Amino acid sequence: MARPNFPADFLWGVSTSAFQIEGAVAEGGRGPSIWDTFTATEGKIARGEDAKVTADHYHRYSEDVALLAELGVGAYRMSFAWPRIQPDGTGKPNPEGLAYYDKLLDAVCAAGIAPVGTLYHWDTPQALEDAGGWLSRDTADRFADYATILAEHFADRVTQWIPVNEPMVMSIYGYGVGEYAPGKFLLLDALPTAHHQNLAHGRAVQALRAAGATSIGTANNHSPIWPAHDTPAEQAAADWLDALINRTFADPMLLGSYPEQVHPHLPGNFADDLAIIAQPLDFYGVNYYEPQGVTAPGEGNPLPFQPRAIEGYPMTTNDSPIVPDGLCELLVSLRDRYCENLPPIQITENGCSLADEPGPDGRVHDSARIDFLDAHLRAVREAMVAGVDVRGYFVWSLLDNFEWSKGYAPRFGLVHVDYETQRRTPKDSFAWYRKLVRHE
Repeated sequence: MARPNFPADFLWGVSTSAFQIEGAVAEGGRGPSIWDTFTATEGKIARGEDAKVTADHYHRYSEDVALLAELGVGAYRMSFAWPRIQPDGTGKPNPEGLAYYDKLLDAVCAAGIAPVGTLYHWDTPQALEDAGGWLSRDTADRFADYATILAEHFADRVTQWIPVNEPMVMSIYGYGVGEYAPGKFLLLDALPTAHHQNLAHGRAVQALRAAGATSIGTANNHSPIWPAHDTPAEQAAADWLDALINRTFADPMLLGSYPEQVHPHLPGNFADDLAIIAQPLDFYGVNYYEPQGVTAPGEGNPLPFQPRAIEGYPMTTNDSPIVPDGLCELLVSLRDRYCENLPPIQITENGCSLADEPGPDGRVHDSARIDFLDAHLRAVREAMVAGVDVRGYFVWSLLDNFEWSKGYAPRFGLVHVDYETQRRTPKDSFAWYRKLVRHE
């Protein structure tokens, strides 16, 4: 892959999230989040690991911004920690939290890099969860207040805004099947959390614009849905899964409606909120990792579909099949479904986990990650040639980090982090990406 294959103004970036890299969970006036509670619960995180320190970005942000500058990216997508700004999720902001992000944003801007701010990357303040969390409509109102705080303090530096990262993951994995915080097992009864996050997105867009923010989008994760066989039962299962993980979040934002399959599981007044959710967006963020396999449900399955493994592809250490063509398929399908309602796209996350460790020469030779990124960028370019308007690409992630319930074993970073010493070692993929984005 070469830089001339992309427009001169194509935006190259990397992404991180606060809970996965900051650490310092009890410093600077930060309150507890649902992930602090979840990681402290026995048996929830692989090897009993936690994010109390993780990559220690809270104390080492200057070192990490220097890495961003060396990399040469045009944009850095980071997230604000809601409990660092509002420890209980309500009320006046925490001055120490604002001061920390002032320092971080000032450093990023001084390096000539555009900050892209994600308001929420799953770290709900525990006090809000105790009051109902995303099962409560009130949380969307609290989120709008939080968005106003961030916009009033940081709109002079944040160039692009993303209200909610991957709401599907919070709804399905956090409330539906309990693999992520807050660890509830509600199956389809979790779908009110999808609506309330969508509503929070819409209210946040309104609040951000009212406070002077300009470029606003989203970051929805999407997957092509692959049925095992082309039969009516399997196609029905595929359509249900597509509705659940893709269209439940894209349709209300872009079309002002929900797929019919989920109507019975949403709050009774959901239609009243659709105009708020469908706020005009300046870009549509796509996070892509893999397709999802599906088959018809077996006897006793309470769901209208059955997930299945996708075989025949190499796998990451995070158990994801590596399917670059799936990204092109996804982008073209979004274009075909949403047509003129689809804003310009940015790939806001794409990356892979490997078992990366320094070799005898002290370097991290992650050629498989280079191959992964190269192949996925070729898929992006193929979609662009097919007429999809893609304006940017963000690698997940700058740093190795705490990978949620799987702890520290999956390494996604362009930079290796030794969690014992906090030593940062740029990997071979870092040099490859630097050469690409700098057009060297």
